[in-house]
Amino acid sequence: MKRLPKVKCPTCEKEGDWLAGPHGPFCSRRCKIIDLGKWLDQEHRISEPLRPEHLEKYADLPSGDQLDHPDDEEKT
Repeated sequence: MKRLPKVKCPTCEKEGDWLAGPHGPFCSRRCKIIDLGKWLDQEHRISEPLRPEHLEKYADLPSGDQLDHPDDEEKT
């Protein structure tokens, strides 16, 4: 099985194999809850509503499970 790349936790920026863990992309439940709090306090927010033209560059992507499991595509 292919190892996932190391990523930085969005909250504390520690580098690790967080995508493989139960809290990915965060390193821990604590960092995940801190991030949720920032969304609830509106410290994080989406700057403007999404419009169809924002998604045009993704129109040619295939639909289905292969988007959630890109490594499966290599096996077929």
